[in-house]
Amino acid sequence: MALTSNKSVLKWVDEMVALTKPDKVVWIDGSEEQLEALRAEACSTGEMIKLNEEKLPGCYLHRSAVNDVARVEGRTFICTRKEEDAGPTNNWMDPKEAYEKLGKLFDGAMKGRTMYVIPYCMAHVGSPFAKVGIELTDSIYVVLSMAIMTRIGQKVLDFLGDSDDFVKGLHSKKDLCEEDRYIVHFPEDNTIWSINSGYGGNVLLGKKCFALRIASFQAKSEGWMAEHMLILGIENPEGETKYVTAAFPSACGKTNLAMLIPPKKYADMGYKAWCVGDDIAWLRIGPDGRLWAVNPEYGFFGVAPGTNAKSNPNALATTRKNTIFTNVVQNLDDNTVWWEKLDKNPPKHALNWKGEPWDGSDGTPGAHPNSRFTAPSHNCPCLSPEFDNPEGVPISAIIFGGRRAKTAPLVYQSRDWAHGVFVGSVLASETTAAATGAVGVVRRDPMAMRPFIGYHVGDYFGHWLEMGEKLGDKAPKIFHVNWFRTDDEGNFLWPGFGDNMRVLLWILARCEGKVSARETEIGYLPYVKDIDIEGLENDGKEFTHMMLDELLSVDKALWREDATNAHTDRFRVCPPSCGRSWRLSRRTSNKCNIWPAPSSGDGGAFSHYSYPKDRRTPWKASLRIPPPSPDRT
Repeated sequence: MALTSNKSVLKWVDEMVALTKPDKVVWIDGSEEQLEALRAEACSTGEMIKLNEEKLPGCYLHRSAVNDVARVEGRTFICTRKEEDAGPTNNWMDPKEAYEKLGKLFDGAMKGRTMYVIPYCMAHVGSPFAKVGIELTDSIYVVLSMAIMTRIGQKVLDFLGDSDDFVKGLHSKKDLCEEDRYIVHFPEDNTIWSINSGYGGNVLLGKKCFALRIASFQAKSEGWMAEHMLILGIENPEGETKYVTAAFPSACGKTNLAMLIPPKKYADMGYKAWCVGDDIAWLRIGPDGRLWAVNPEYGFFGVAPGTNAKSNPNALATTRKNTIFTNVVQNLDDNTVWWEKLDKNPPKHALNWKGEPWDGSDGTPGAHPNSRFTAPSHNCPCLSPEFDNPEGVPISAIIFGGRRAKTAPLVYQSRDWAHGVFVGSVLASETTAAATGAVGVVRRDPMAMRPFIGYHVGDYFGHWLEMGEKLGDKAPKIFHVNWFRTDDEGNFLWPGFGDNMRVLLWILARCEGKVSARETEIGYLPYVKDIDIEGLENDGKEFTHMMLDELLSVDKALWREDATNAHTDRFRVCPPSCGRSWRLSRRTSNKCNIWPAPSSGDGGAFSHYSYPKDRRTPWKASLRIPPPSPDRT
């Protein structure tokens, strides 16, 4: 029985029922009674396994298909009516072609199954940030995961009322055929279709699909921002809390920073760190003219391997109840879970992520490297008291960061908002031994959003600039951090983890005008004296001001080389008939907007990110950065 009289909702659900042909339709009201019944049903079919109730109360194990363990960017599409609106960083498919192709795949896909109708809300129901979605799925795993990750049920439909402003999400596992797996977004239609996958990142449609790809498109149209950012609060001994957002590519310490534990020295002084969100931030200009942020999610979808009592005790504690684990080891001795680096004692009587006998003796990993936990936010010991504030929190600073062994200093501040947009646009990180391919390869990931921008990346940069113009002198300050500088032997120069708070305190001091900084070619660098290193150690050795000075140094030759590479990365090769290069700018029809490559001696890439206003571009302001000068350090 339908839980709403909304004609737009009912019409769309009826159309999708006619297309997918389920045996039964169940509306999710969000009650614990209904969810508990679904958990029992999932266990009876083998879709989930109930874990030890005493050690892991309310926790379950789920295994995905062995060919379905991660996001599939090559099968992820943005379907705008005009190809140029998707831009060069997205896979594009004509909407008519996409609806026809996937329509054939969805035809009868739910025969013999139940369609679950999940009303959900991103952000707090009724808040200025709130956006409603409805996901149709044939997976109980999706229902139960969405119940953790979002606010679901009757209250969402009541909030929606008679409005037709909701995101339509259709998902079916169908037969999990890898060749016919698609995750397709129609930004202009507020629609997402996902088929032949059961992996959370592809099927929990409220997460990356809605909260970033669709939401980023909505945000541009409506004058707000949807970003791949954590939100962290730092409370001082006087009880005042300042909030920052931070965007990092993968393997750069994002979750660790989101759940930061202050060093004992600062904890004893009365400092506290509060997690508002670990992955996604929606940001709006508030009535006071400042930028306010909210975490639109209701849970954490974290990577399990590497999470332990030392690396991130708060994250580990978050998983101890009411959590769904995916593709980890099942310890058969006590019916608990295990993953690599959880501890040094892998179980001897266990099943690996594929459900095969495993004892770790042959050296093969037991958990998949991308195994996950889906855990309620309210499990987190350091969850911010403001997490449930529908108005969000005011943002003092925006931080970008990447893994750079030699190039980027520990921290620097952009000159202004426009320069900060440039810093974010060339955000880069180096590959590690844990990644496939060569080690140390620089990968550009603008604002850590490259896979998640739901429209043209040039328009996305332009929107950032427009937001800065609206914010004016109330705009948050923008910084760049790098926890990963190394010496010639590859040893990290900065201890990281909780001690990153020392850098955050400098950032907040800059936001409040309490400390000065030295201006350099790349922005404002700290004076050594202004970052507290009292009692700091690295690898058991006293950390000195000389070490900090090294961390704050900039090698001009390396920076110029990196700038040249950044410039090259932002060019694309035109058709052979053209033979020239074009920027990450909008195409007009089938022709390229062409600008010649910069000549030598003019500062390299830096001076060539100002887009001429007499040409069709998405930019609303200049990003002209002065070239390096030999007399500046």
